[in-house]
Order: sequence, then structure tokens, then C-alpha cells
Amino acid sequence: MNILPTAIPELVEQLLAGNRVALARIISKIEQRNQDTRAIVEQLYSQTGTAQIWGVTGPPGAGKSTIVDRIIFHLRAKGKKVAVVAIDPSSPFSGGAILGDRIRMQQHATDHGVYIRSLGTRGRHGGLSHSTKEVVFALDAAKFDVVLVETAGVGQTELDILKLAHSVIVALVPESGDSIQVMKAGLMEIADVFVVNKSDRPEADKLVRELTQMIGLGAHDEHSWMIPVCKTEAVRDGGISELVENIEKHQAYLLNSGKRIEKEKLFLKEELIDILTEELNRNLEFIFNSSSGLDLLGQLQSKLLSPYEAAKLLSGK
Repeated sequence: MNILPTAIPELVEQLLAGNRVALARIISKIEQRNQDTRAIVEQLYSQTGTAQIWGVTGPPGAGKSTIVDRIIFHLRAKGKKVAVVAIDPSSPFSGGAILGDRIRMQQHATDHGVYIRSLGTRGRHGGLSHSTKEVVFALDAAKFDVVLVETAGVGQTELDILKLAHSVIVALVPESGDSIQVMKAGLMEIADVFVVNKSDRPEADKLVRELTQMIGLGAHDEHSWMIPVCKTEAVRDGGISELVENIEKHQAYLLNSGKRIEKEKLFLKEELIDILTEELNRNLEFIFNSSSGLDLLGQLQSKLLSPYEAAKLLSGK
């Protein structure tokens, strides 16, 4: 039996060589958020930067998982290696993923060109945990051509996907409501491609018209990306080829306009903020469990200090 090594350098070497078990173990270690996580990212980072990151978001019931499933088939037909990160709402007890979107995509399980993993949000209000972003690093380094990130679909809180994905696909159904609800959800600001799924249902054409009109009202010039509105019936594979074509056009636009570089800078800024925030939280937890930290909390509780005075003492400013 080929037993995988536990040392991080060896695991990374196995991942880069295409070992799927090593990839799974690397992702599990990233989720554990310890010193191994840092070592993994440090060793993988130089191997990243080639994958296209596609984000798929939208309200519950829009058919996101079915759309992702069909996109996989079309990309595999083009010879692309595809990874999927399916974000599930975290269990409030374990922090782990509880929906198990992988179950819905079992037909790809034997395809070595497809890798699917569910991750929990771990309470992150924006919908994506810090681990999600670093798992994308690992999949990028593993040389997947496209990494699809499917959000949990909890509505207005899914704006983190904008800071991770190169192309954001917003899936809607006629029952999602009128165009005003779309605007309230902030989806106009994050969408690069709109999908009206289950387009055989009543009101689908009305939603397409309203989206198209809203897009037309925006400020555009010859260098702007005009957001396409695609109609799909994902369960029947209807419209998926046109959807993939439009996403690929957006990818070409990002490269030609230089906006992919801007998106990557935004992602790296968020990565640094996440690292610093995580380190700060860890340090604060240590301080609050120390004798001086407990004394400070006692002074705060006794009203000898205000919260701002206590924070000033902690920050040294």
C-alpha cells in the first residue's frame, strides 16, 4: 500500500504531481487553521495564478448545483480540468459543511478531470470562510483549468464571491421576484453574467426583459463589459453551452482589458486582511485568557475602565 507522507513539503510535492489523496489531505489541513495552513500556502503560492475562478451565486432554489453540474459536462467536453468548491451553511456545532452538495454530483466521481469538495462557511457572514480562498490556492496549484465556487445561496450576504471569483454568475428563477428585488440584493453590482434558470416557467421572459433593461440603464462605454442575460433549463441542459460561451467571453474581456489583474489584487488584499485578522483574533484570545487580560476584563466589568480605554490599553495606543 502506498502510504502518503505527513510532512507538508512531501504532501505538496504529491499534490503537484497530481495525487488526489494528497490534494484532499492538503484541503483538510487548510480547514484546520493551524501552522500547517501557513506552511502549505507558503509552499503552494508560487504555483498559483493560472486557473480561472468562476463564482456561481443566487437565491436558494435557483438551481445553482444543477447549473454547476451541467457546466462541468461542457467544460470536460472541451478537455478542461474542473474543480468545484461547494459552500454549505456551517453546522453551528462543528463548523463543518452540512448539505453535502457533492452527493448531487456523484456522476463525476470517477472522472479524474473533476474534483468536488464541500466546505462550510464557518459563520462567515459574507458567505466564504478564509479557508475557501486558500483551498482555491490549492486547486489552482493542482492545475485545474477552472475552479467553480458555488455559494450557499443565502441572499444578500453572498458578496464575498465578488472578491474571489474572476467571473461571477448570478442564477435567478422567475420566482426570485421582480427587478427591484434583484437590485435590493446587490446582485447588479456583483454579476458578470445573469442566468434566468427554469426558463420554461411563467414570467421568465418578463424577468429577462427587466434585467436587460436595468443593464441598459447603467453607465457604459466602448470598453465596458455588457452583462449578458442567459436563459437556461439546466435539468435539460438547455442553454448551458451559451452560458459557458458567455462566461468564456468575460474571461477574455478580463485579460484584454487588464481587469483580471485588478480582480487578483482585490483578492490578495482580502487574503492579507484575513491573515492579519486571524492572527489578531488568536492573539486576543491568548491575552484574554492570561492573568492581565482577566484583570482588564474585571476593571471593565467594575466600570473602572470604559471599553474604549480598555481597547486603547490593549492596542498600546
